[in-house]
Amino acid sequence: MTGEDPRAAFAAMSEALVRDFRAHDGEVTSGPFRGRPVLLLTTTGARSGERRLAPLVYTRDGDRYVIVASKGGAPTHPAWYLNLLAHPVVTLEVGGETFQARAHVASGPERDGLYARHAEVHPSFTDYQQRTSRVIPVVVLERLPPA
Repeated sequence: MTGEDPRAAFAAMSEALVRDFRAHDGEVTSGPFRGRPVLLLTTTGARSGERRLAPLVYTRDGDRYVIVASKGGAPTHPAWYLNLLAHPVVTLEVGGETFQARAHVASGPERDGLYARHAEVHPSFTDYQQRTSRVIPVVVLERLPPA
């Protein structure tokens, strides 16, 4: 049986999403993320030290941005999450702006409340938690003052 490599298909979809996002000042105008709040997260590789880009849906908690390391309910964490654990200062592109932020992982009641609010906005995240035995991390991103 031959077929398209799912990693290549995912990479192509991500590249198209990033192009669309940047062409429209932080709005996604086509594809499965059309109309959803998306940010671009740039992390530093935990082992490689290279810059890595990940488009992610987000929610807000006041001035903070909230992202969820679901990996679609996979049994392992996404690479971007492991990267920000090693290097918590990241770059965000959101709403036509680019800035640095510091990431921290929410825990306890804060994590649970943020996850529930995220799943209200993005209902697929309810399914993701049901697909895995791991506790899916919730990451809070806070803008850093300009250097």
